[in-house]
Amino acid sequence: MNPPDETALRRQVIDTALAMGRLGINQGTSGNVSARWSDGLLITPSGVPYDALTPERIVWLPLDVRDDDPLFAARRPSSEWRIHRDVLRSRPEIGAVVHTHSNAATALSIHGRGIPAHHYMVAAAGGNSIRCAPYATFGSQALSDHAIDALRGRSACLLAHHGVLALGANLDRALWLANEVEVLARQYLLAAQLGEPPLLSDAQMDEVIERFKGYGLHR
Repeated sequence: MNPPDETALRRQVIDTALAMGRLGINQGTSGNVSARWSDGLLITPSGVPYDALTPERIVWLPLDVRDDDPLFAARRPSSEWRIHRDVLRSRPEIGAVVHTHSNAATALSIHGRGIPAHHYMVAAAGGNSIRCAPYATFGSQALSDHAIDALRGRSACLLAHHGVLALGANLDRALWLANEVEVLARQYLLAAQLGEPPLLSDAQMDEVIERFKGYGLHR
């Protein structure tokens, strides 16, 4: 759960970023992490190795921040701040966003493919598939717009030629889902070596989605 104290939450943002590396779902300074805080968000800074982060280096942005905000003169947030801002502004039930460049999911995204219902755990992202948003330049408003569309009714999506977005009510949940998306992508790629995998039907997935309600897995 996200802690009530700002400094503790800043530390949890760092812990989440470091955990992505330990889980093998991110490399170097790629990816980013944010958490909702005080009418805005706390987000990892641009270009800083995660093991060099301190609570003071985590950037706070208001939810109405724009490109010309004077805040950017003092400290530069992740280049993907627009996605984090737009997700948290449009999805009040979401408290955290995790963005990774995990290998299997990114491999699918390079082909513009999402993750279909080859396994019932696809429903953990809220639907019968995990969509892939169309390509747009990293850090652009177009990329954020594509991501918001791909996330409609979902809590995770792929970004074409890029990576993964995972949302959660808190950082623990968003990190868990980001890792689960990578597991599902690896499963799908392995199964595809035997031919196009058979998929669960919409009715079967609807039953799983209904069972997941109340468990928090889709949040």
